[in-house]
Amino acid sequence: MTQDCVQTDPALRVAPEGPSGATRDTWNRKAGSLADWRQLWRDSITDSRELLQVLELGHLADRLPIEDAGFALRVPRGFVARMRPGDARDPLLLQVLPQLAELERVPGFVVDAVGDLAAREAQGVLHKYQGRALLIASGSCAINCRYCFRRHFPYGDEIAAAGQWRQALEHVRQDTSINELILSGGDPLALATGKLEELSQGLAGLTHVTRLRIHTRLPVVLPERIDTPFVEWLRSLPLQKVVVLHANHASEFDESVDAACARLREAGATLLNQSVLLRGINDHAGVLTALSERMFAAGVLPYYLHQLDRVQGAAHFEVTDAQAQSLVEDMRSRLPGYLVPKLVREVGGDPSKRPL
Repeated sequence: MTQDCVQTDPALRVAPEGPSGATRDTWNRKAGSLADWRQLWRDSITDSRELLQVLELGHLADRLPIEDAGFALRVPRGFVARMRPGDARDPLLLQVLPQLAELERVPGFVVDAVGDLAAREAQGVLHKYQGRALLIASGSCAINCRYCFRRHFPYGDEIAAAGQWRQALEHVRQDTSINELILSGGDPLALATGKLEELSQGLAGLTHVTRLRIHTRLPVVLPERIDTPFVEWLRSLPLQKVVVLHANHASEFDESVDAACARLREAGATLLNQSVLLRGINDHAGVLTALSERMFAAGVLPYYLHQLDRVQGAAHFEVTDAQAQSLVEDMRSRLPGYLVPKLVREVGGDPSKRPL
């Protein structure tokens, strides 16, 4: 959810670069011996033309914007393996492939789409809602989604994990109304587990904090991140634990994602999911219904279906409110109520997400 993994604190960095030049098939055959998540991260595809070649779509290379439209491409090869070769409209591919439409300047689409900067309270701390504080734990993501509402966020200045979380922890210590801490980013699971342990040690004396929520895409796009050290850390926390995943299409789930979800549940976490409604990707009731069913099979409950945050470069993904409401009504006729996500929009300055 950010540009290409620019970090200043060495403690936040992932391992040195893993094997290079591996094709998708070679990577799959070697999955057992290359299971360390840091190696898999480093071997992600970061070149749009390579991505198209792997997917047998090299003839489309002349339609790419120059320099990835100012927002670097990054996608793990395991996620690429879930895409359909030869299909230029694959819903997973469209989430990550740079488009010329990103270069268009559309009225109403801005750099800070949800008022993050106005909600800043300390380094890496956003405090928008009563009782909850959000920490920008990392500026890195294993995957750069083209619709990311923080694609222009100044991560270089706003990383809560820098300096052993000092400013963030001091803010939480002083505001005893905060009972839930939300780790976001970027992706908080881009951090080494040892860096997360620093945070939990700092929270040890803050008795008013009773719940930890982690917003992450890694269990879906890089499920190997849910390794034994991380699971042991999560299990050890004396807090209620909520992990909010981000998946937009049923094809994002496979056996490796199911296994990661199972490990999170075994560590005591409640699993929820946030999706973004995206034109040409999941703007069909059948697709959204299949997503809810597939998530629930993996032990994940739908939470929010977000209307697109109007960030500069993402206008081509937008679905109208009327169509969004119609889709959710259709879902209600197909699914039990607990599998229908809440349709919401985030508006800067509002005291909560705005139901639609």
